Amino acid sequence: MSNQPAPIDIWPSLPLDAWQETYATLHMWTQIIGKIRFAQTPWINHSWHIPLYLTVRGLTTSTIPYGSRIFQIDFDFIDHELLIQTSEGARRAIALYPRSVANFYQNVMETLRELDLHITINTKPNG
Repeated sequence: MSNQPAPIDIWPSLPLDAWQETYATLHMWTQIIGKIRFAQTPWINHSWHIPLYLTVRGLTTSTIPYGSRIFQIDFDFIDHELLIQTSEGARRAIALYPRSVANFYQNVMETLRELDLHITINTKPNG
């Protein structure tokens, strides 16, 4: 007999009304990071090249090609930061706190440029 809790007991209650604004903001922030991955990753049928993957701390893009380099972007929901890491060992963290989507976007793009990652994305909503 296993000592593990039943699956229903593992997940916390997440009443949407209580976290609607967080949900909406996180949705748009993950779209920005997803568009960065989309812009840099070669096409694979059914868009299999663009999902974010679950980690023990949040979400990750996994590795993204950039010329002869690679980088990855992780949402760390435990330390409340967005981590951008490169294959050369450079690492930048962006604090996750309540702010506008435009401010988050600007901070992410500035940080990418600091890491010599010059990426352009389509900023208009789609799909």
